[in-house]
Amino acid sequence: MNLLSVVVPLKDERENVRPLVDRVRDALRESGPWELVLVDDGSTDGTFAELEAVAASESRVKVVRLRRNFGQSAATQAGLDAAEGDVIVTMDGDLQNDPADIPQMVAKLDEGYDAVLGQRLNRQDKFLLRKVPSLCANWLIRKVLAVPFKDFGCTLRVMRRDVVSGLLLYGEMHRFITALVIQQGGKVTQMPVRHHPRTAGKSKYNLTRTVRVLLDLMTVKFQGSYQTRPMHLFGLFGLICLFFGFLSVSASVVMKYTSGPGMTANPLFLLGSVAGLIGVQFVSLGLMGEVLTRVYFESQGKRPYVVREGRNLNRSSGPHRLRLDVPQEKRTA
Repeated sequence: MNLLSVVVPLKDERENVRPLVDRVRDALRESGPWELVLVDDGSTDGTFAELEAVAASESRVKVVRLRRNFGQSAATQAGLDAAEGDVIVTMDGDLQNDPADIPQMVAKLDEGYDAVLGQRLNRQDKFLLRKVPSLCANWLIRKVLAVPFKDFGCTLRVMRRDVVSGLLLYGEMHRFITALVIQQGGKVTQMPVRHHPRTAGKSKYNLTRTVRVLLDLMTVKFQGSYQTRPMHLFGLFGLICLFFGFLSVSASVVMKYTSGPGMTANPLFLLGSVAGLIGVQFVSLGLMGEVLTRVYFESQGKRPYVVREGRNLNRSSGPHRLRLDVPQEKRTA
């Protein structure tokens, strides 16, 4: 039977540690083998002491303590790295997510999905501070990434090991796990889950995170669409600027010989010169991006793809090692 790993990053959640463990234990009582990976992200309120005590009394609880507060994305990545399960669950440690939803979400995977994302239908958060920014961010993410789901901020999600292996989280990237899985070619769905008000501890959310989310959204869009072809993005902007620069300079030349102002007195000449300079810079940036892309992939032996499964393949076939992030039985079937 497959092992189920539940990954929970914690920051100053001492009062929630034991209730969290109890609720996970109750929710997974009939779910087969499981483990709970708790990551202490630089807590200063005694959270680690609680984690130590829980780990001493429950062998299925793993504890990872980071040297300082690295942020939720880094803490989530540490938990994913420590997890050994074939199916990975992520959730918050503030008890607003309900572990009782996990079995239904795991069962949903059996319908052929690689990941199942929770959707908080009756969200128990402050309207102006949490709900309104979340609605705006979710709308923007849907438009930019062309991903249809309505709630990207729900941290309760269930994923298969093979899609988790392709993730690398930093910044505020934990909010875009679903989008990153989709960019790998994963099949993702969303289902309603419960959401409870916070009863202990303090929320770490503030409006400054919204700005960081917007910046990371640009990163995710670039990585998904242009990481292996940066010239297509920067070169396009460069050619557009060069085209308008050429038109502006040409217009200023024509106006000089048709009783118009001299070239140095014509703002179109200055506009064309600046546009041409910007165009050259964008094209140069695209060329440097192409060089860096090749250095990134070739020097580290990385491949710009992830294989879902294969037939009669082995890791040593071909001039380069084929990246097979799938179970052995699927590779040799």
